[in-house]
Amino acid sequence: MPHLTIKRVYQPPSAADGARVLVDRLWPRGVDKDEAELTVWMKEIAPSPELRRWWGHDPARLAEFTKRYRAELDANPATDELVELLTKHRAITLVYAAKDPRINHARVLAEYLAARERSGNGPHAD
Repeated sequence: MPHLTIKRVYQPPSAADGARVLVDRLWPRGVDKDEAELTVWMKEIAPSPELRRWWGHDPARLAEFTKRYRAELDANPATDELVELLTKHRAITLVYAAKDPRINHARVLAEYLAARERSGNGPHAD
């Protein structure tokens, strides 16, 4: 698996980011598309609008959100597209707009991808 990190879209891009993948369903407010320096915008990988509204970034709901979002990812064809993208880059940065660097869907997504790799279902699985 390539080096996988997450980063707020409001932080300046850097060469260490590698491929920058915006994983939000909505375009972040106040961000110029050219300045974001994205490789791709994968809005389909974001939580469903219903799940996002239910969660509301409430820390008390994080565990249940994680469970529900992982179930969405298991059934989402965009997950395989992201895994394929992982095979093509040495470094990938999942870019998100949420304020909290610890409580956000990009962190859940990165952990999901790492667990998938460990289980043999990642980008290097046969």
